[in-house]
Amino acid sequence: MSIAHAKEILKHQFGFDEFRMQQQAAIEAVLARRDCVLLMPTGGGKSLCYQIPALMFEGVTVVVSPLIALMKDQVGALKNNGIDAAFLNSTQTGEEQAEVQRRVRSGQVKLLYVAPERLMQSSGQFIEFLRDINVSLFAIDEAHCISSWGHDFRPEYIQLGRLRKLFTNVPFIALTATADKLVRKDIVERLQLTRPEVLVSSFNRPNIFYRVEPKRRSYEQLVNYLHEHKDESGIVYCLSRNSVDNMAEDLRRGGFSALPYHAGMDKADRDRNQDAFLRDEAKIIVATIAFGMGIDKSNVRFVVHMDLPKNVESYYQETGRAGRDSLPSEALLFYSYADVMKLKGFVEVEGNAAQSAIMLKKLDQMAEFGDLRTCRRKYLLKYFDEVLADDCGNCDNCTTVVERFDGTIIAQKALSAVYRTDQRFGIAYLVDLLRGSEARTVRDEHKNLPTYGVGADVSKNDWFLYFKDLIAQGFLAQTSGQYPTIALTEKSRDVLRGETTVQLIKSKTIEEPRPRFAAGAETPEYFKDLFDRLRSVRSAIANKENVPPYVVFSDATLVEMSAYLPANESELRRISGVGDLKLEKYGRQFLAEIDNYCVEKKLASRIDLKSPKRERRVRTKRGGNGLDTYQLSLKMFLSGQSIDEIAEQRSLSRTTIENHLIRYISTGEVALEELVQPEKLAALKQAILATPDSQALSPIKEKLGDEYSYGEIRAVMAAMEAGLLVVE
Repeated sequence: MSIAHAKEILKHQFGFDEFRMQQQAAIEAVLARRDCVLLMPTGGGKSLCYQIPALMFEGVTVVVSPLIALMKDQVGALKNNGIDAAFLNSTQTGEEQAEVQRRVRSGQVKLLYVAPERLMQSSGQFIEFLRDINVSLFAIDEAHCISSWGHDFRPEYIQLGRLRKLFTNVPFIALTATADKLVRKDIVERLQLTRPEVLVSSFNRPNIFYRVEPKRRSYEQLVNYLHEHKDESGIVYCLSRNSVDNMAEDLRRGGFSALPYHAGMDKADRDRNQDAFLRDEAKIIVATIAFGMGIDKSNVRFVVHMDLPKNVESYYQETGRAGRDSLPSEALLFYSYADVMKLKGFVEVEGNAAQSAIMLKKLDQMAEFGDLRTCRRKYLLKYFDEVLADDCGNCDNCTTVVERFDGTIIAQKALSAVYRTDQRFGIAYLVDLLRGSEARTVRDEHKNLPTYGVGADVSKNDWFLYFKDLIAQGFLAQTSGQYPTIALTEKSRDVLRGETTVQLIKSKTIEEPRPRFAAGAETPEYFKDLFDRLRSVRSAIANKENVPPYVVFSDATLVEMSAYLPANESELRRISGVGDLKLEKYGRQFLAEIDNYCVEKKLASRIDLKSPKRERRVRTKRGGNGLDTYQLSLKMFLSGQSIDEIAEQRSLSRTTIENHLIRYISTGEVALEELVQPEKLAALKQAILATPDSQALSPIKEKLGDEYSYGEIRAVMAAMEAGLLVVE
């Protein structure tokens, strides 16, 4: 099993030209039957690292997945790529589960998705079922859930460590998007992995723009933001279920297509709302953190946090649900220090002081991110032990010009208040002291201090901002823990003595304009009106097939189509995300829409602009005989080899070989009856003629059923177009 074969599968099954980040290294490790731990950012393509080996190994790959929604999503996408996959979970009837197990035993299923509870059930029945079949690989998705030091610990994951003792010769791959060094160590130890290959891809998501706004009039700010992004899909996260319900209702009243999602809802309502969002029937989902893990929706353009997440890992994972297709997307956080104080009571772990300390430290680090005055991406990457040499240029702090003023007197007042209260109080108390508050919380002895009330002319919000600015500049320091206090630093003395001036933030200018929607630096400007038309084609197909639109093609694929204007199947093959089966099922419909557009606008194909290094190379495997890939398949077929034999020898799929041979029907070099049994011809011809859009393969296939293949439909279509089959 070679990496060249893996690349063929990547190309023909999934429609991509090159491996990204650590995909190739992970696949090589698995193919060598070595254990592997893979960290790759959300949307980076982790699933390909076990899906491709699954297709190369004999037997079935068992994928442990924590959420039912993830299983359904990934199994649906795999089936749409022509890969036989299945899941077992509590949503199925006993008969449905028995049928899945029958198909697994018969060798039909290549990937089986299960929840950890099902896998490690106390009766041990499922383990016995797996020991009776040929398990080729275990893939543990969302592997950070196994660590009690992580942000999303799930006790049921700990039992997975028993699998290594039960399946000693089966390789394991553990996958996650969020794990620091401590969590990575925990994953290796708890899963009892044997000398695993630990692969850490860059955590950088360069297409996401990070922005933090003060949490003042946040609903009004949100509405303005949503008006600017009215045609895009997004997630709005709130801390509580009640907030989710109220926010969704307010947004609907405001004319937005918004639905709620949280664990307190009826399951049927929750599933219905999630499906509506996945299918683009609702543009906005308002949710608690119960929503999102493993959701594969690729065209989420923004993620908004109305409240502060409890830790950087959660923030990174939740914002990572935006822009999984690598197109420009945004993460907006509304931040206030009041949120930090509110959350301190929630992050403590009862009866576990050590873990409580870790959780409080993580919350403090999230607060640091909110207060940050420097590059936000640098901070995020540093948190995950990754260094970014230069500022990113794609966050609010990098693209906003800050105006400052001489705030020395304000700084002296703040530092004096800290000094005169013995550095024992937090920001909120110091602000009340400076503003001369009559609140009971202000101690009587402090009301006699010279600093009491000297800052009454400055608003409460501004004082908070000034304190945070002074901390950011190193003139003050803030301790960690549940009740952080403000302390002086080495730089404080010179300010108090009047030997150093202090510049404080006065205002921020509007961000520099950024491209809202582009496929990337290598893709030429695309035609937005064609993109919208292709989205309509995609929606129609998705509705017919009862799948989310992005399962048909991602936005990124449609953007490439709208940029390069492919004129035929050969050119469409070069578009990222167009695999053999999708080309076969959908290619004609999209090509027809592109052709209509080009005729209207007097445009021609621009496929020659596509960078050679990213081209979807249709293998022109030339040997000494100089034959290209199509001619080679034809020669082997004419020599008497079957389609399956050719596919196996050339490490290509049966669908690919069928496509090669179908092109020779019109030349007479391959007879239709060699690809389609004569007794099937009448039914095939009738189904094609009875379908209004005779170029759409899926409706035709649906009418005919499983006994007829897409290849047979294509072959009959080719014969009809060439006039070799009488059309009555």
